[in-house]
Amino acid sequence: MGTFQIEGGQQLSGEIQPQGAKNEALQILCAVLLTSDEVVINNIPDILDVNKLIQLLENLGVKIKKLGKGSYSFKSDDLNLDYLSSEQFKKDGSGLRGSIMIVGPLLARFGKGFIPKPGGDKIGRRRLDTHFEGFIKLGAKFRYNKEERFYGVEAPNGLKGDFMLLEEASVTGTANIVMAAVLAKGTTTIYNAACEPYLQQLCTMLNSMGAKITGVGSNLLTIEGVDSLKGCEHRILPDMVEIGSWIGMAAMTKSEITIKNVRWDMLGIIPTTFRKLGITIERREDDIFIPAHTNGYEVQSFIDGSIMNISDAPWPGFTPDLLSILLVVATQARGSVLIHQKMFESRLFFVDKLIDMGAKIILCDPHRATVIGHDFQSQLKATTMTSPDIRAGISLLIAALSAKGTSTIHNIEQIDRGYENIDERLKAIGAIIERVA
Repeated sequence: MGTFQIEGGQQLSGEIQPQGAKNEALQILCAVLLTSDEVVINNIPDILDVNKLIQLLENLGVKIKKLGKGSYSFKSDDLNLDYLSSEQFKKDGSGLRGSIMIVGPLLARFGKGFIPKPGGDKIGRRRLDTHFEGFIKLGAKFRYNKEERFYGVEAPNGLKGDFMLLEEASVTGTANIVMAAVLAKGTTTIYNAACEPYLQQLCTMLNSMGAKITGVGSNLLTIEGVDSLKGCEHRILPDMVEIGSWIGMAAMTKSEITIKNVRWDMLGIIPTTFRKLGITIERREDDIFIPAHTNGYEVQSFIDGSIMNISDAPWPGFTPDLLSILLVVATQARGSVLIHQKMFESRLFFVDKLIDMGAKIILCDPHRATVIGHDFQSQLKATTMTSPDIRAGISLLIAALSAKGTSTIHNIEQIDRGYENIDERLKAIGAIIERVA
């Protein structure tokens, strides 16, 4: 396992450019399988999860060329479908949760798609039912090898559009179904569809390839199937979760930071939610400016004076990926806040590390934690910890940057899965952080 050593208590300063959005990249990369034409994608983040998917696509036979930093061309005109039944595919697919999204494009274009049970963060139960129930609605036959934990869908006579009401507004589930439906015969209507910016970007890209998708940005999508798709060029959004991470880091370390080119129109209520913790966020054209919070920040109360409650919800609600960041930032706020993680039952289980550092947190149950802020009257103390998942990892890193002394974080591969070259980028704005073997 790799390790970071962080000397905390440093005030940071400067500009930071967010990487391309990880969650969008995983969807967009799978969509290249829908056409034999060349697809060019820009602003791809150089992170472990995305690089694993690119390697999987190459193993499948996609011709890939690197055109420049973050820019690649993909051509899926001569795929090796035998790879899907190989031991190598079982290994590649099971190591990456995003690999589930190759099933929809393969099913639509070739009439079959397979995937081993995918991995990813251990943040609670993450069902795949939405994906496969959608495929079944489109006419596919489902099979599951319980011993090998291998999923498959087949539609040798093609897919046929249908109406479906999703049980949950799954982002990856919606993406997978949309990619299958664009080449199905007839009309597909998806109600309770996810409408996150990542999904909007996918639909926009597919429409530029010749798909006919309406309702983009809403939870009701209508898809008129087409016979084939053409190539296109697409640019991935800046990563809104990384943007939120930098907001939290700036506040927690009392640093003056400018986050460049954030696509304000795609941030939803993220800035508003951080402001509930008392964090000052200024819009400067398409940048975010965070002043140094030398006097700290104070949690707002509700109108009736009751304790602030911040929870996650499907878009346009607050993204669950940022609740861990809010929780750690709240440890130095003036006031108290209840963090309610509704969507994943294990995502708050890193708070014991923060408690070891001196944070005042009451873990009420697997979904709720009450944070009593120190108001910077008591600095967190350095400790040794292990990153359990991507978002907990970055939260612990933010805590370490603000803490007194030198902290050690093990298993930093979890952080590398979602954050590009993070140690060097933090050093550029004044952090003292070293990557050790």
